Amino acid sequence: MRALSDLLKKKKTRVLALTDKDVFYIFRRIIKEEYGNVGAAKIQPDFFKNSTLFVRSESSTWTAEVFSNRSFIMRKMNGELGDGVVREIKFK
Repeated sequence: MRALSDLLKKKKTRVLALTDKDVFYIFRRIIKEEYGNVGAAKIQPDFFKNSTLFVRSESSTWTAEVFSNRSFIMRKMNGELGDGVVREIKFK
């Protein structure tokens, strides 16, 4: 029979502590990939709280563009950060 401590040693859980900077970095990289340098300059993350990313943009045109593609952006972000890290993108 195996000891419980042996089983616990084998199973290693990894808990990631994500900061705003981590989420912002991934967001900026995805925006730059999708919209280039111009989009990256016009669309900026503002803050991240309770799985919601708040974003600022310089114009309503950029807001509409990101709003229409927000599910795609969230899917890409969660693919890199982990499922359910970003559940919503809101605009200021």
